[in-house]
Amino acid sequence: MAAAQIDTCVGDLAGNASAVLEWTRRAAQTGAQLVVFPEMTLTGYPIEDLALRASFRRAAQETLEQLARDLDADGLGDVAVLVGSVGERASRRRRPGADDAAEAPRESGTEPLPDSELVGDVVAGRPEARDAVRPTNDAVLLRGGRVETRYSKHHLPNYGVFDEFRIFAPGDEICVIDVADRRIGVVICEDIWQDGGPVSLMDEREVAALVVLNGSPFEEGKGHVRAELAARRAAEVDAPVVYVNLVGGQDDLVFDGGSFVVDRDGSLLASAPQLVEHLLVWDLADEGEPAQRGPVAPPLHPDEETYRAVVAGLRAYVRKNGFRTVTLGLSGGIDSALTAVIAADAIGGENVVGVSMPSAFSSDHSKDDAADLAQRIGADYRVQPIAGMVEAFQRELALEGVAEENLQARVRGMILMAISNREGHLVIAPGNKSELATGYATIYDAGSIGGYAPLKDVDKSRVWALARWRNDHAIDRGEIPPIPESSITKPPSAELRPGQLDQDSLPPYALLDEVLDAYVEHAEGRAELLARGFDPAVVDRVLQLVDRAEWKRRQYPPGPKVTALAFGRDRRLPITSRWREP
Repeated sequence: MAAAQIDTCVGDLAGNASAVLEWTRRAAQTGAQLVVFPEMTLTGYPIEDLALRASFRRAAQETLEQLARDLDADGLGDVAVLVGSVGERASRRRRPGADDAAEAPRESGTEPLPDSELVGDVVAGRPEARDAVRPTNDAVLLRGGRVETRYSKHHLPNYGVFDEFRIFAPGDEICVIDVADRRIGVVICEDIWQDGGPVSLMDEREVAALVVLNGSPFEEGKGHVRAELAARRAAEVDAPVVYVNLVGGQDDLVFDGGSFVVDRDGSLLASAPQLVEHLLVWDLADEGEPAQRGPVAPPLHPDEETYRAVVAGLRAYVRKNGFRTVTLGLSGGIDSALTAVIAADAIGGENVVGVSMPSAFSSDHSKDDAADLAQRIGADYRVQPIAGMVEAFQRELALEGVAEENLQARVRGMILMAISNREGHLVIAPGNKSELATGYATIYDAGSIGGYAPLKDVDKSRVWALARWRNDHAIDRGEIPPIPESSITKPPSAELRPGQLDQDSLPPYALLDEVLDAYVEHAEGRAELLARGFDPAVVDRVLQLVDRAEWKRRQYPPGPKVTALAFGRDRRLPITSRWREP
């Protein structure tokens, strides 16, 4: 069998079908009799409310049927192809927490309702509404030129970045397919994360292997969790588990691939590399024979893993949204330096437009570092002084203090947007998670404006670590480090007034990030933070900054999720709130 971890794009039905055809052809050339693609391959993932459109579901079904015919016409009709797609079924919407047995979905041959009716029953979310056609998250077996079998995902995640319970109807049937006289169990992603359900019944079916179609987003440290979980399920069904995962970026999510096979004793039999498309071919041993072993990809260093995930997220966002180039402000500081290098690695340095926008307070070393960086990565480097523009505003407004500082920052944002409008570049924001958490950024400035923010889920301490890793990686390859050393070592500053440093307004970043991790990612309250020994003044200051900055975070561009809890889908708090930690 072959695990095809491929990169798909939401809504690109024809393009995704073409990729399935091409990768099945490659798999067949290796002798594979079963090819397994990731979750929602044909539609892309996650499709969110596109699933609620009957027109989209009809198009997906038509594409699926045509794909089956194309596979057959290409001489691949004998190959069993498992592909993820959207389906539909008649089902009464269940209330969260309702008893599955009491409110189990039922099969129906009802024709799809018009979109207008579907809106009333599904989108508005009336749990008491009459039965309506609802979408399902399906694994579909294509063979012999037709759609042979469908399986609908049972467990619909409703936490973190997932919102599937609101969108999909759950399945209630077990799926076992026959390939080359072997019985293969089929489930989808969350079905193995929940105890019980379809996996618990597979041992009764005596399957030779369990295949799992996945759209599991990347986050730091998640790889070993997947492997340990799959090992438990392999022991449960007394058969190897083949875990096939999506790869590539989709908006603020990155899928890292890393498909693998684990034996019933938990040992790793084969694995694919992370963050690249790959065909992992593995032979299922005959009954009674020792398990076959296949290629095993070496694991990535944690910093390399995160760095490559951020690169993959930016690359996907640029390409899938029709851009070729990006632009950003180059200040000479660490955030813009790392962001520029990430962009160069994602789409090529020649496609990066770096703009230095010095003010009266910009240091010579900052301007020199920005120029040096641009030369190292081969970027299109430009200098646009802002003093004249700031003076023009000041003649009309006569601002002072913070308002004057923010004017400088916003003029820079305006310049970048003007260049973007004139030349068609995507503006990318170099702000990091620590700044976003505390609101330590001028809204609409060069650090927060634009269409995508590669470092949105990377705290300041990790920014330095990733910069160090990237430079070390270059040295190991005999290349010039892309980031000037002084950009890494100098104290961070917005340079909006003489002698300004970040630490004038914030605790040291090492301490700040530790408090932020506890408060934001682990939801610890003030009492818990004080019990851990943090200084009360630091705790109160950080919590105040975080709680007051929600309105800024809502207006920040999307960026790739790399931690367990990213701002955006993961953390949904009201902007208007008088709650403060006691």
